[in-house]
Amino acid sequence: MNISLTSDSLLGVFETYNEAIWPMQVAAYLLGGVAVVLAVRKTGHSARVIAAILALFWLFTGIGFFMLSLAPILPSAYLVGGLFVVQAGIFLAEVVRPRVSFGYGRGWFPITGLLFVAFAVVGYPLLGLLLDHRYPRSPPFGLTPCPLVVFTFGLLLLTSRRLPKRLFLIPLLFAIAGVIPIAIGMVEDVGMVAAGVVGTALILARNARDAQPTLPSAPA
Repeated sequence: MNISLTSDSLLGVFETYNEAIWPMQVAAYLLGGVAVVLAVRKTGHSARVIAAILALFWLFTGIGFFMLSLAPILPSAYLVGGLFVVQAGIFLAEVVRPRVSFGYGRGWFPITGLLFVAFAVVGYPLLGLLLDHRYPRSPPFGLTPCPLVVFTFGLLLLTSRRLPKRLFLIPLLFAIAGVIPIAIGMVEDVGMVAAGVVGTALILARNARDAQPTLPSAPA
């Protein structure tokens, strides 16, 4: 994003975008619900289905929001949209050959993941209401970058194995870039920055923990 973009013009983009894609917002909530259920109650196909849903969300946001809706007033959105398409491809590769295992375990990782999911689904729009960013002048869940980044980190924290860095590098970069929309008045994006930083720190900590060799038990 460019700092010359104003909050009013961005909210206007959300309004036009929401009207153009209806009823995709309903489908996004349904797909998001499926992803969360499969992440918590693991099945044999959970990893593939969740990766497919995330790939669809990132592809739709990259093309539909950035390239078709935002780029006409902000040409640099083509570049950001391209990164979202790349991230969609990364998740699509997980559909073909999954390396991620989901499942709700113990500890702060899944709890934090569910908090991120709740913020993306419920907290983000409620905070928007408090800031008078009301539908349709608000970012829809799963189909715009900020709620999507928070939701993605939430799901990644509901995994039970080490995660390749490629899965969260682009989401982290966009989360950090969230300081720009915050500066123009999109205060709700504070949650995205926090999710990116905290989520990445937790994932890296878990990766480092799981990389430690297990010491053999002492003989009885």
